[in-house]
Amino acid sequence: MSTTTLLTFEEFEKLPSEPGKMELLDGELIRLPPAFIKHMKIIHRLFALLTPIVDRAGSAVGLGHVYMETGYKMGPRNWLQPDVSVTHLNQPESDYIEGAPALAIEVISESNTSARMERKVRMYLGNGGIEVWVVYPQEQYVRVHRQGNTEEFREVLRSEIIPGLQIHLKEVFA
Repeated sequence: MSTTTLLTFEEFEKLPSEPGKMELLDGELIRLPPAFIKHMKIIHRLFALLTPIVDRAGSAVGLGHVYMETGYKMGPRNWLQPDVSVTHLNQPESDYIEGAPALAIEVISESNTSARMERKVRMYLGNGGIEVWVVYPQEQYVRVHRQGNTEEFREVLRSEIIPGLQIHLKEVFA
């Protein structure tokens, strides 16, 4: 039987930096290996597609900035770092961005488990997130989670929080 030592955020932020990504989910330290290039290309494409749209119209719909690999502190035992994210307009910040982003995008990789991804989706939506996009590169679709519903997109991705957004998924998975 193995035991997991739970950490506070203060303990987490004192850990030494190492390759890959570290997150804190309900006090559990999650270490992810460095991402493969295909994973990073998808992240960069999504960032590049979203940035001009959010820069142009985001404040009118309550959105702030688009970030890549930026962490969000959600309470005393949570630090999640979505692959791409869009903040709420005027989202609270101190040393870190506080609360969940309006939009969190997670690109599935071999190191993700479905149980952990479900926990992360619940964490985002339970801490102020409006939409969570879970991108499945191998199957080439995106599952969009919102409070109370989930929708799957296989050709053109649309968002309720970014009116008029249409992302052709062939561009994302090219």
